[in-house]
Amino acid sequence: MLRLLIVASFLLLPISVMAETIDAPTVKSGDNWVYRVTTERGPQGWVQNDQDISVEHADATTIFLSVKQSGSQQAPIEQLVDSDWSRSRDVNGKQQVVNRPFAFPLEVGKKWELKYTETNPNRQHLSETFQNGYTVVGWEDIEVPAGKFKALKIEVEGNWTAVVAPANQVAAQALNTPGSSAMLLQSNRVTPHTVSGRTYAAFWYVPSVKRFVKSVEEYYSSKGIRSERYTNELVSDKVST
Repeated sequence: MLRLLIVASFLLLPISVMAETIDAPTVKSGDNWVYRVTTERGPQGWVQNDQDISVEHADATTIFLSVKQSGSQQAPIEQLVDSDWSRSRDVNGKQQVVNRPFAFPLEVGKKWELKYTETNPNRQHLSETFQNGYTVVGWEDIEVPAGKFKALKIEVEGNWTAVVAPANQVAAQALNTPGSSAMLLQSNRVTPHTVSGRTYAAFWYVPSVKRFVKSVEEYYSSKGIRSERYTNELVSDKVST
């Protein structure tokens, strides 16, 4: 009988571990994080700086942040995020969640989706649609400038679609003949058409830090070429218990 109980307990152990859930953090005024931010944009190369993020105030629905570049004399940017660290902004005249890296409570295997369409986001596009699928992959050991952590990894696979706005493209060509020169202008009409590409992101969340210790966001063109990558790595943190 004792042997059966021992075997049963071992069978239940993986289930209890897999069933572990992580609740939303309690963020308080004064909580602070410093991240090393690396921005890469295709052949333009990359830039890197440290970003200082502090909580000015937090309530049941919103976190009020002060964000500035470390060492900068410029005034900090005041930013609002939702209490689960999701980010909202104006889309077609209404506040819309455009990024939700965490859907608390978190547990391995959990999935959620986020999709939105914005009309006339810029001069080049009549509309842009982003669709992302989030998956809590599992626990990983990760090392960043702040140290080594056991983190819960969330991966994001997505795609974007844009309708290109109509436009006139003008190309100039020099014509040189003996004793004279001229410029030939050619105009091409761009008609509305659809282009699409892929996106990828990953977030490594640590409960004791109350945020991710690392994030990577990548955007790929319609030709499958990575056009942008943004990496954030925790340098230091000072959070309440």
